[in-house]
Order: sequence, then structure tokens, then C-alpha cells
Amino acid sequence: MELSAQLAAKFEKLQTSYPVKRSALIPMLMYAQDEFGVISDEMVTEIARRLNLHEVQVEETLAYYSMLHRKPWGKNHVQVCTNVACMLRGGNELLDRAKKRLNIGNKEVTSDGIFSLEEVECIGACTGAPAMQVNYDFYENLTPLRFDRIIETLDAGRKPDHEPVTSGALHPRSPLEIPVISKRWGIPNSRKIDTYIQNEGYQALEKALKEMAPEQIIEDVKKSGLRGRGGAGFPTGMKWSFVPKDSPKPKYLICNADESEPGSCKDRPLMELDPHQLIEGMVIAGRAFGAHEGFIYIRGEYRYVLDIMDIALAEAYERGYLGKNILGTGFDFDLITHTGAGAYECGEESALMESLEGKRGNPRIKPPFPAVVGLYGCPTVINNAETLSSVPAIIRMGGEAYAALGTSKNGGTRMLCVSGHVVKPGIYEVPLGLNMKKFIYEVVGGIPGGKKLKAVIPGGSSCPFLTADEIDIPMDFDSLAKAGSMLGSGGMVVMDEDTCMVDMARRVMHFYAHESCGWCIPCREGTSWLMKMLDRFHAGYGTAADITNVLELSKNMLGRTFCALGDAAAMPTISIVEKWRNEFEDHLQGRCAYKNVDALLGAR
Repeated sequence: MELSAQLAAKFEKLQTSYPVKRSALIPMLMYAQDEFGVISDEMVTEIARRLNLHEVQVEETLAYYSMLHRKPWGKNHVQVCTNVACMLRGGNELLDRAKKRLNIGNKEVTSDGIFSLEEVECIGACTGAPAMQVNYDFYENLTPLRFDRIIETLDAGRKPDHEPVTSGALHPRSPLEIPVISKRWGIPNSRKIDTYIQNEGYQALEKALKEMAPEQIIEDVKKSGLRGRGGAGFPTGMKWSFVPKDSPKPKYLICNADESEPGSCKDRPLMELDPHQLIEGMVIAGRAFGAHEGFIYIRGEYRYVLDIMDIALAEAYERGYLGKNILGTGFDFDLITHTGAGAYECGEESALMESLEGKRGNPRIKPPFPAVVGLYGCPTVINNAETLSSVPAIIRMGGEAYAALGTSKNGGTRMLCVSGHVVKPGIYEVPLGLNMKKFIYEVVGGIPGGKKLKAVIPGGSSCPFLTADEIDIPMDFDSLAKAGSMLGSGGMVVMDEDTCMVDMARRVMHFYAHESCGWCIPCREGTSWLMKMLDRFHAGYGTAADITNVLELSKNMLGRTFCALGDAAAMPTISIVEKWRNEFEDHLQGRCAYKNVDALLGAR
């Protein structure tokens, strides 16, 4: 089939960018869809030919990812988020308005082909809720009037003003914040290499390459107390030390920027506003454990961020911070971006590697662990974007100085994305160990309208919920674990007294049922049954036995799945049923805590 010159050149580059050709499959499918609007049979054949694959291998992969489709959408594909953060700020009302305004239902296309509409899961714009995407463009803090104006502009054949920066990333600093990895946010042209160099950029890399042995880099990171910022909180230096030094196979580094946890949207501005910090951190990490090639796996919805990262990579290559003989030290390191295509499961490290290899994002059984058998069967380290972005500051200031910013065993600072019912939703960088109650009421302004606080999700929708009486605690990994929850990915969602916790449990389970890869029965069947039960219960058709059944089914999912997605679905559900059982009992009497109050979208 005939491709445009631009797409043909992109395909040629992708076909030679990876150690294994099949890894180019998902990016090729995404770029082809961008040009033609759909993945046709002819395109499947063309890509299979270019990558030496059978067509069925292409078909099975593209069928897995929600952003790849075989039927055309409208010219303007409107995607409205209704996940927890957006739901609390009027996402459902926004979706209803979109249906009426466009006169179509979910996953339908207007008769003229100009618009299509889709209700979607979290798009990484939680602090700007309610939010939507049109194609790859983000629109946040939507009101009915703004929504209508956007649609009118698109209908007239024009493109509305683009809003690339995550809402709340740039705000007046609180005295309780300590900007370390966000310190360059707000500086003009912060993403450009010259700006980065003028503001301490690449100093840590020069120090790591010219003054430190690999073992010293790892030791400094261990001293820093840096723990994985993607959710697990595993000590970063220890993870690097697990890579066998004498392996004859290549070693790989992967940045997990597949930020899909509802409530979390910090990696987006970290890459958008300071891409060279991430690049520098990855080169240092590669040097530490002997990798010479790295990949930045960016979620498909963040397409414009991928373009920003590609520009930054080109700058780094041009200045000698990537490629051969970096800074004249003899160390080589290559780095490329890789797009996801809409799959929360690919945030799990083994599923991410499967995806990067051009396959369905199903998790692998462990052991073996990635440090020994990872990408392409080789030793691999996978770190979150925030984790790797923290490395330059650690090397520059020293591990002990960085650790002193936080608490014992929880060194440094943490990015928190705060959404839901707070006066100042946004992305904040605070020292680990800051009191959660103090943070909510003094930094982000408390609860709007004088409402009472009901619940907090500390670190993303997979975390057990906390009641208002449980938040007077330090925000660090160990303190949250002791309180029965997790710091997770830093996606804090706050709920006021009018929130229906049954509805919240229902919406959380919809997400996990939608995102389950289906690989194992407890997760595939458990999330599906729980979703149906909670839907029926919230609709007023529940029974007393359902309350016990929801709790027991959730508990039976724990620890019985290949990956943590089953646990992620079960843990918040268990916490809701156990802590707000009274609300489930109220629903049996036809009572619901939710009120369609003025704070919702329709009154703004």
C-alpha cells in the first residue's frame, strides 16, 4: 500500500531502532492509525511484511490495546474521562452534555463523520478534572461553556488553543514544598537543553562519569534512600545492584512512563517541562549497572509528550550527552522513546516488557525477575520516570544530603498529584514524611464550601482508602503501610461528605474490570463479577447478602493473580466495604450520600 513519505520514513527508522524487529510493531500501528484514521487489512499486511511477522501476530497484538481500532472514528474523536478524579468534579455530567451536544452515544460517530464520542478511563489529567482529549489534545478544568466553545471551534474546522501543561503543575509554592526535581518548572524554555545546562543540568552526569565508579553511583543512590516512585517503593539502589555484573548478555534500562494509575499525573509534566533531567538520570543509571541502551515507554495518550522527549533526545545527541564516548569518557549510551497504546496493565514491569517486545501486555510469571531475565531475555532495570528524574539531584548533592530531605528509610521528596474535593488541586513536591492532614488543609487549601472530609485515596486508585480520622500521619511508604494503605504512585484523591462510597467502589471496579488483561481467572472473573454486583447494588437492586459477597470475593482475589492488578482491584474495595458498610446498608433502604449539589459541573 502507498504510504506518505513521512510515514514511510518513520517506518524505516522504527524497523532499525530495536535489537528485535517486532518491538517496532505497536509504534508502527499507532503512527499508521494517525495517518489513515484506522488500521486496515492492508496496513496489517504491510506491517507484517516489514517486520517479518505473520498477520495473525499483528492482529492479536492490536486487538489487545484500547487505542488501536479497526473501525474509523470521527475526524475529531472526543474522549471524556469519568474515572474517580473526574467523576468527583463533574465528569459524568460532562459526558451527558457531550452526548446531547453531539447527539450521539458512547462509541458512536456523527452522521457527517466530524465527531465521535467515547467514555474513557483515566487520561492522566486528574488535577485538571473534569478533562477530556480530542485526538491527542488535552482540555482540562472544563465548564459547560468551555466545552461548547471547543466543540463549536472544531465544528468550524479550526483547532482550539492547545493546553499541554498538566493543570496545577505550575502554581505558587507553599513554604512546605521543597522543589528538587520540579525546581525548573516555570523557567522559560525549561525543556530546552541550553536552559537545562544553565540551571545545573548535566553536572551530575559529568560527575558520575568522570569522578565516580559504577559501584560508587549505586552506593550513593542507596544512601539517598530513594525508593521506587511508581508505586512499589522498592529501594532503587538495591534494584540496580541485583543486575549480574558478569552477564555476557546486553543490559537494558527502561523508564516506565506508562502513567495510567487513576489519580496520578506527575510524569507528564516531568517529561514535558524538564525532559533533559530524565535523560540525564537514565544515562547515570545506565552507567551504574552497565547498560548501554535504554527505552522510555510513554503511555499512548501522552503522544505530544513523546514528541517533546524526541526533540530533547536529539539535542542530547547533538551535544554529546548521548551516543558514543559521552563527554569523552568512553561510555556509550543510546536512548529511544517508545509509545504505548492504551493498556493500564503495561504499567506492570513484566507486562511492559512484553509490550515493548511488540506483544500483548500480559504479565510474566516471576521468578525469574527482570534484573536477571528481562527485556529480550537479558538483564533489565525498570524504573519510574519520577525515580529516574531524581537521580541527577542525588548525584549532584550527594546521597546523604538528599536522604536528609525526607525521613529515615524514606529519603528525599515526593511528587503528589492532588485531585477531587480540594480547593487547590495540583501537583506538589513535598518532603517525604510531611503530615497528610497538614498537607491537605494547609498546602492544598482544604475542602471547598466548608464541607467535611470523608475519605482520601493516598496514592492512586489501587490503594486502600483512608477515613478522615486516619489522615493525621506522615506521608511516607512505611507510615502509610502501617496505616493499612500505600503511598503508591502519589495520586491523592480527596472526597467530601457528599461522596457516595458505594458509587466510588463501583467506579473503581469498572476501571479494573476494563483494564484486566484476562490472563488469569481470579482477576478476569473476579473484577467482572464485582463490577456487575456493585452496579446492581448502587442501582437499588442489592441485597444484604451482596455486601458480604462483595467483601469475600475481593478477599479471595488477593494474592491469587499473576500480577498485582487483582490486588489493586480488591484492596480499595475491601477498605470501602469495611469502613463505610453503613452506606451499603443505607442503599438497601433507598438512601445515598451523593447529592447533585451546586459544586458539580452544571452549576459552574
